[in-house]
Amino acid sequence: MTPTWDPLDKPLPDTPENRREDRFPRGLVIRLFAYLVAGHLVAAFLYLLFLVGGQNQ
Repeated sequence: MTPTWDPLDKPLPDTPENRREDRFPRGLVIRLFAYLVAGHLVAAFLYLLFLVGGQNQ
């Protein structure tokens, strides 16, 4: 459990657990990865449309 911080408390000892930053929530990481993949797929599809459309002129 992460200790709460109060300015009147003594500083926490310098241990790896107290220096560790919290990770992003797993759901956020999965959603971010899905949006990145979906965004690249949409961009590739639009690129393909412009590529095929440019050959017809």
